Amino acid sequence: SPSVSLLHRGGEASSSSQRYTFWAKPQTVLDTTIVEGAVESTTKTIQEAFQDLNKFMQGAKSDTLLLLLATSLITPICKRFGTSPILGFLAAGMLLGPNGCGLISGIHTTETLAELGIVFFLFEMGIELSIERLMSMRKDVFGLGLSQFLLTAVAIAAAGSAFGLPANALVVLGGGLALSSSAFVLQLLKDKDQLATRFGKASFGVLLFQDLAVVPLLVVTPILAGSGTGLAAALGSAVLKANIALGVIALAGRFLLNPLFKTVAEAQSQEAFLGVILLTVLSMSFMTEGLGLSNTLGAFLAGVLLSETKYRYQVEADIAPFRGVLLGLFFVTVGFEIDVHLIASKFPQVLSLVVGIMGIKAAVCTLLSLVFGLSLSTSQQTGLILSQGGEFAFVAFGLARSLGILDGPTTKLLLTSVSLTMALTPGVASLGGKIAKKLEEESDFTHYLGQDSDAVEIKESEDFAVVVGYGAVGKIVCDLLDRKFYRYVGLETNPNKAIEARNKGLPVFYGDIGRPEVLEAFNVGSAKCVIVCISDKQQANRVVIAIRRLYPEIKIFCRAKDADHAERLQRTLDVAAMMPILPEDNILMTLPFGGAVLKSLGAAEEEVNAILEAKRKEVLSGRGLRDSEEEASLLQLGIKVDNSEETEGPVIDIVPDTDDTSISESGKGTKQQQAAAAVVEEIEAKSPILASVIEANCPGAVLDEKVDNDVLSILSIENEDESDLDKDPVLESESIKNVTVADQTAPKV
Repeated sequence: SPSVSLLHRGGEASSSSQRYTFWAKPQTVLDTTIVEGAVESTTKTIQEAFQDLNKFMQGAKSDTLLLLLATSLITPICKRFGTSPILGFLAAGMLLGPNGCGLISGIHTTETLAELGIVFFLFEMGIELSIERLMSMRKDVFGLGLSQFLLTAVAIAAAGSAFGLPANALVVLGGGLALSSSAFVLQLLKDKDQLATRFGKASFGVLLFQDLAVVPLLVVTPILAGSGTGLAAALGSAVLKANIALGVIALAGRFLLNPLFKTVAEAQSQEAFLGVILLTVLSMSFMTEGLGLSNTLGAFLAGVLLSETKYRYQVEADIAPFRGVLLGLFFVTVGFEIDVHLIASKFPQVLSLVVGIMGIKAAVCTLLSLVFGLSLSTSQQTGLILSQGGEFAFVAFGLARSLGILDGPTTKLLLTSVSLTMALTPGVASLGGKIAKKLEEESDFTHYLGQDSDAVEIKESEDFAVVVGYGAVGKIVCDLLDRKFYRYVGLETNPNKAIEARNKGLPVFYGDIGRPEVLEAFNVGSAKCVIVCISDKQQANRVVIAIRRLYPEIKIFCRAKDADHAERLQRTLDVAAMMPILPEDNILMTLPFGGAVLKSLGAAEEEVNAILEAKRKEVLSGRGLRDSEEEASLLQLGIKVDNSEETEGPVIDIVPDTDDTSISESGKGTKQQQAAAAVVEEIEAKSPILASVIEANCPGAVLDEKVDNDVLSILSIENEDESDLDKDPVLESESIKNVTVADQTAPKV
């Protein structure tokens, strides 16, 4: 046996324990060798696996994961520390980019993808505007915007001439640095909810013109390098291309977008709807870029066209996640251009450029804003938030470098300085807000009484609304007006509410609109409508009567206390009185009830919230929403709809997924339209304003001659004597008494 063999080979052994010890030593060596070999083999396998994985992950895959990791973590980290996420994205770009650790290899691919973030961002801005609203901003766009671009370009070119730059380089330098960053500025305004403020609207108007100014700048640059065929021919070609692009976009919006979106929406497929959105944005963007225009201009115009359709809100909701991720990538790519080594080696030059760019731009824009009638606090905020260089400076300077107008070191120095001005934007914008707050606090009380330049500008405009009362309902109304860029003047008798809103830059002022001198001071007679949001019944009556006495034809909306109050206001004063209530069976209102049932049955809160959110999206994208909202609007106007049985006879029907109304061939229609049509026919002669409001909230509410008279039985407004419709003695005497008492006690404004 092996033990015997080993024993003979090893010598004498007097005991079994000695024998055992003797032959066990070689076996231990053998086991150790096996284990070491297995460990070595496993280690080698693991190393090879990691090497293969590392080799596989290099390039686009590694870049994608790193960038997604950055965009996922930066926002929550920055919010936890109370800083702007934009600064976090810039820092990530500095760390990951070629001037940092160099972890991102596909710089050009990343930058190309990140440009789509700006495209989607401008598309979203376009959705929030309509063509009518865009024209109403022409003073800010073509007045302030044009002046800012020209004067800033001249001032920067004059400063650049001191460094001995040639004339063609000065043109590119002035034009490129006159542009500001739409991505940075608009994101800051949205984050701080300041797009509705006067300085927010002025900044937005200037940025819109700058997008248009990119076109001639990119056209002129090759001519300056001597590679063009003449200025006149180049400009003529640019104008022709611009007309082609705008014409194609206009025709597509008028004849193609609505049918296309209607066809896709009928499929009730979220994937298909998202696909057609991406198709619309990218096709418009690529077309304008291919014709020599700005790609963001095409995306913006596509958004403006879609803002005129009923799909705008669903489009905006679906595109938001893509816009957020891609815009974050854009900020990261800006960080790629910040060269820390260059800043350290040429710190005086970089500092001079950054201070010079921001100083010149802020000074020019502030002075021009004052010239165009903005207040000092608003003007300096506008100047500071637009003081950075823009993303199109990278395009213009890159083109100039490729054409030999600018050399490589100069271009790199300029791009690094522009990136730093972008990085300083959140801090500069915050400084502007603090300065504005201090200026407004130190101003006299006329700032809060509607006697400053901001209020005068609104009161002298062609169309504006007057909102009376800035409580819970008034704030919602003002917010909705802001979203559609409608001008408005808010009036509040509570000085604390008025001062708080005014200090935020909102057009809300202290004043009692029940007094005739206040009505005249705010030019209420020229307003498109007056919205009374006062909760107190007697005060609402007093205000409505005071307005109706001076302006019999003006359209008035009024918040009513109850159904009786609404009916009396409608009958006696031709007011569209509404009660802020919802039908008992309103779809969205019943969701919390169902959620409470699920939670009581043991469902997890997170699961219930997810189910409710999914159901809300289903309701908002479904066909039943329109009928539900019509019913709620009619109920608030005092029109009750009986859904218990169908009404006989052909009535008006709304054709699904279109904006037109017609008689249904099947003779079936909505109860809402039956009720609305009957009310319109009954009160049109006596209350034309109320009739127009009902028709606006229920399109197509024109009663067919064959509609059964039983329709009238579902109305809350019953037939009464003509004298009762014209005048309600109780309301009239009660309100006149309130006016008299208020005139004696109210403070003079």
